[in-house]
Amino acid sequence: MLYRGEVTRRQLLAAAASSRALPALQNARPRPSRPNILLLMADQFRADCLGASGNRAIRTPHLDRLAAEGVRFVNAYSSTPTCTPARAGLLTGLSPWNHGMLRYAQVARSYPVEMPRALTDAGYHTSVVGKLHYHPQRDVHGYRQALLDESGRVESIDFRSDYRAWFWSEAPNLDPDATGLGWNDYDARPYALPERLHPTAWIGATAASFIESYQRPEPFFLKVSFERPHSPYDPPRRLWDSYQDADLPPAVVAPWAHRFAPPSGPVSDAWHGDFGAAQVRRSRQGYYGSVTFVDEQIGRVLEALERRGWLEETLILFFSDHGDMLGDHHLWRKSYGYEGSAKVPFLLRWPRGMFDAPRGRTLDQPIELRDVLPTFLDAAGATAARPLDGRSLLPLVSGRGTEWRPWLDLEHGPCYSPENHWNALTDGRYKYLFHAHDAREQLFETAGDPGELRDLAADPAHSATLRAWRQRMVEYLAPRGDHWVRNGELVPRAGDPVYSPNYPKG
Repeated sequence: MLYRGEVTRRQLLAAAASSRALPALQNARPRPSRPNILLLMADQFRADCLGASGNRAIRTPHLDRLAAEGVRFVNAYSSTPTCTPARAGLLTGLSPWNHGMLRYAQVARSYPVEMPRALTDAGYHTSVVGKLHYHPQRDVHGYRQALLDESGRVESIDFRSDYRAWFWSEAPNLDPDATGLGWNDYDARPYALPERLHPTAWIGATAASFIESYQRPEPFFLKVSFERPHSPYDPPRRLWDSYQDADLPPAVVAPWAHRFAPPSGPVSDAWHGDFGAAQVRRSRQGYYGSVTFVDEQIGRVLEALERRGWLEETLILFFSDHGDMLGDHHLWRKSYGYEGSAKVPFLLRWPRGMFDAPRGRTLDQPIELRDVLPTFLDAAGATAARPLDGRSLLPLVSGRGTEWRPWLDLEHGPCYSPENHWNALTDGRYKYLFHAHDAREQLFETAGDPGELRDLAADPAHSATLRAWRQRMVEYLAPRGDHWVRNGELVPRAGDPVYSPNYPKG
C-alpha cells in the first residue's frame, strides 16, 4: 500500500542507478517537534579505525566530523560480537541472555519489542537501506520500506537482494563477485568492476536518494547499514592505491597469543594463524580502503541532509555490529572478547536545540548496542511496551544523568572451534575473560593497555582485582543454573545452548 508523497521502492532503485543525487526538493515541512533519526551502521568496523580515535593512517573525515560535532563513546562494545546476535541486541534493546542468542545463529522471527515497530508506533516513517541479516530475509520486523543488500546470502529460492537486482539491471553481463574474494577471506585486492557498481556506493546513493526525495509529513527513521568493511576487503582501485605506501599499524601480538600462531586452515577460512607481516599489511590495506569508502558514502548521506536543511533536525548515530581482529594476536575475523573484535566505534550527534551540551567530547561509560533502541525511543518521546536492558544515552550526553551501569557483560558460545567460547565483563578500565572450554582466566587493564598485551591474571599484584572480577562473573552467571556456576564457582563448559530460554519460539 502506498501513501501520498511516499518514495516507492522502484523510485529509490531507479535513483540509485545514477551516480548523481536527485535535485534537492523544497523543504516544505515545518520544523518537527521530534528529530528525524539517522542510524549509520557499518559491519565489522574496528573502534580504532577512526581519525578521531587517534589513528594517523586512516582517512575518515566525515565520521571525524560527527565526532567533532557530537560525542564519541570510547568504551562502546558489542556484547556478542558476531553479526546476527549483535543485530538481535540492536533490534530488541536486550542483553544476549534476554534476547536469547548466545552465539551466531538466526535472529528470531519476532520479539515483543522491536526497533522499527516501536518507532513506527511512535509516529515515525521507518526505512532501511543495506544489510539487515534477518531470517527469513524479507522478514523486516516492521520497517515500512526496506531496500536490502545481503552480500551473497540467498536463503530461499525466491530471494534476490535489491542491490543485486539493481546490479543486473545496470550490468546484466557482469558478475557482482568478479573480484574473486570470499566473505571470510583475509586476502585483499581492488574491486574489479566500475566503482559505481560497488555495494558500498549503491547503499550511499540509495540512502541519499531517500533523503533527497522524502516528502512525508512525519519524521523519518532511516537505517543505513553498510556491509563493508567486512570482508571481502575490496575497495575501489583509487582507495587501494592511496594506502599502498601508508604507514599502516602492524598487528599486535601478546606473549599469551603464541598458541594461535599455527594456522587453523587456509587464509580463506582461518580463524587463527600467523600468515606473516606482509599478509597482515595487505589485509589492512584493503580494510582501510574499505573504511574510507564507507566514510565517503556517509559524507554523501550527510550532504543530502544538509541540502534539505535537515542536519539540525536529525539525531545521528554511527556504530558497528562488531570489530575485526585483522591478525592481532594471530586472530582473524570476530567472535572474540578482545578489543579488536568486541569494541566498536560509537558516535552520536544531536541536532541544535535538542539540548545544550558541549560538542567534541569523549565519554567513557561502558555502553553497548542494547542502548540504541532506548536512546531512539527517548528522542521520540516514547517508551517501550516492556522493560529493556539498554538505557538511553541522551542523559549521559546532555548531562541530565550521571549514574550508569558499573560494568557490561560480554559473551559468545562456541564459534569456529570449541575452544573459542567465553564470557567477559568490562567497566572500560579492566576486562575479565573466562574461557569456558578450559576455565582459563584473563585479566587486562584495557585503559592503559588497549592492545591487551599484558595478561594480569597470573600477576600476584593483581590477585585481589582478579578475585573481585571473578566474583562478579559468578554472581552474573549463577541465575542461569548449574551448567554455568556450581557450588559458587565458575565451571568449565563443553558447550552452551545456542539459544537461551528467552529466545522467542515460533
